[in-house]
Parts: sequence; C-alpha cells; structure tokens
Amino acid sequence: MTTSVERPQPVEGTTAGIAAFTARERWVLLIASAWLVIGLQLDAYAHATTPELETFWTPWHGVLYSGIAASGFTLLWIMRSRLPAIPTYRSLLALPNALRIPMGGMAALLVGGGVDTLWHNIFGIEKNLEIFVSPSHELIILGMVLVAMGPALMLATSPGRTLSVGGGFLVAISALFSVLPLHIYSLHASALGFRHLGSGDDDPLVFSTDGQLVHGYLFSTVLLLAPILMIGRRWRLPIGLASALVAIPALLMHLMFDSEDAWWPQLTVAIAAPIVELLLRVANRFVKLPVTARWIALGLLAPPIVWGAVLAVGQSVTGTVGWNVHMVSGLLTFSALTGAATVLVVRSIQYLQPE
Repeated sequence: MTTSVERPQPVEGTTAGIAAFTARERWVLLIASAWLVIGLQLDAYAHATTPELETFWTPWHGVLYSGIAASGFTLLWIMRSRLPAIPTYRSLLALPNALRIPMGGMAALLVGGGVDTLWHNIFGIEKNLEIFVSPSHELIILGMVLVAMGPALMLATSPGRTLSVGGGFLVAISALFSVLPLHIYSLHASALGFRHLGSGDDDPLVFSTDGQLVHGYLFSTVLLLAPILMIGRRWRLPIGLASALVAIPALLMHLMFDSEDAWWPQLTVAIAAPIVELLLRVANRFVKLPVTARWIALGLLAPPIVWGAVLAVGQSVTGTVGWNVHMVSGLLTFSALTGAATVLVVRSIQYLQPE
C-alpha cells in the first residue's frame, strides 16, 4: 500500500552476508510448494463437498503427499552444494535462514504426515471442527507455511529494494501459498468463510455464532495484512501486489468452501482491496508522513474500509447486516485497532545480523 521501506539489514548467509540462490532454485521450490499447497486445497474441497470420506487413500491425499515428497527432494537438491560431503550439525546451522526455515517446515511435514497416516488408521477420519484441531494437521499446516515461504526468503537474500517483474510474481505466489493454508485452517473463525453477517439476534450472546464471526473478522484482518507488511519491510511493494494478496485468498476460499452460495461477500473484498490501495497510494503522494506512520495508517484504515464495504453491500443485498449499531461500530473500530497492532508487531521484528 506504500512504496516507502526502511533500508534492509544484511542477511545471514555467506561471508558477504548474502546467500547466492539461483533463479532456477527459487522457481523449482516455488513449483514444488505450489504442488504441496494445491494438494491441501484439493483435499479441503473434497472434505467440504464429500463429507462421507472415510479412507486415507484418496487422490487428493496422493497430490498432497507427493507434493511433500517433491518439496523435500527439491530442498535436498538446493542444499547439495551448500553442505560438505558428510553434513554435520554445525554445517546445518551454518546454512542461511532462507534454507533453514523451509527445512524446519519439511521436518514438520514429515512428522505430521507420518502421524496423520497412523491417526486416520487408528482413530478414523476427522470431521467438521475436528479437522481444525487435529495435532497432525497442525504440523502439516505449519510445515506448508514454512516451505512455501522459501522462494521469497531466498530472493530476499539478494541485494536491492526493488522487485523485478519476475521477482514480484515469485514473491506474490510464494506469499499466497504461504498464507492460504492458514486461511483454510482458520475456516472455523474467518470472515472469508461461511458467514459474513450477524445472526440478527437483538441481544447477541457472548458465546455464539456472532462472537465467532467477530473473531473471524479480526483473525482475517491479521492474516490478510501480515504478508503485505512482511514483503513491505524488504521491498517496495509493486502496484497491485497488496490487492492481489487480499483478493485472491478471498475468492479461493469461496470457491473451495462456499461456491454454491452468493459471491457478493468475496467479490466485495476483491473490489474493495484495489480501491483502498489506490486511495492510500494517492494519499501518500500528497501527505508526507514518516514511513512507520504510513504503515500504521494502512492498518487503521484498510480493515474497517474493506469490512465496512462487506457490511454495506450485505445491507443492500439482504436488507440487514444482522447486527445493531453497537456491534457494527465496535467491530469496525476493533478491526482498525487490530490492523494497527499487526503493523506495529510486524515492524518490530528485527533482521538477523550475519555472524
């Protein structure tokens, strides 16, 4: 949403502080991680549309687990020239974070995948909310996120604050595949899932679908902002990248889980995102604020504008938002504060200095 960034710190890696990853290595890992996450999307869609699935041996699991294998072999291929013939614990620790982080993700995937196979065979297939709290699933989701971050992390070890066209595509796709598993796994508390408007109760209960949806709006605010903020700390954001990181997850979540219902909530998010980006970019040209203040303004303004648009369209389409003025005003204020807090937390993350 803003083109101003702070000067990046040296990145842990080789003697020059830079880990030299080739474009081929980055793109091959991106393809492997895409394979992995698409397997999750297919499996999630299958569970959402075929609730009677009672076997581990499905085509969707085949795509998912072959994606794990592809990602693992790709990481081994990338590591081949960066480790001695006989790797040691010390040599593994000496690898740059751009490799150590996806390697940690692969470890989580292997453990989670092995446990998941046994879990399903012993206890059966999880259903409904069980899917989102299964221990093996938690490890698999964590692993996917860390592996999918790899291509962007590898590109981040290169000098320069401006992304080329190819680099922008790589970072955008890597960020999308990193955050999509989290959007899918937070379906039980998401503003991009099944519910978008209040229940219509005159006196909403604390523990209720209304309370769950409020949490969903706040959690989705964090998930949508975090990748934009993290990319913006390292590079100038290309025009349209922030909008894509909001619109595409919204549309994919509807396609996977709610495609038989009306598209207006996700389309509203997809249309509001570029409008907000355009407004903030224009404002940045005329209002000269410090970099941090610009990012805080993004956190304060973007969430209530986007979610407010969803509620406004919901009012025009259905005749009600399902909440009274206390709930609506409180939700929009809370989303603004959540956005600002997310900005402050992400911008407080320190770069690791080379040893």
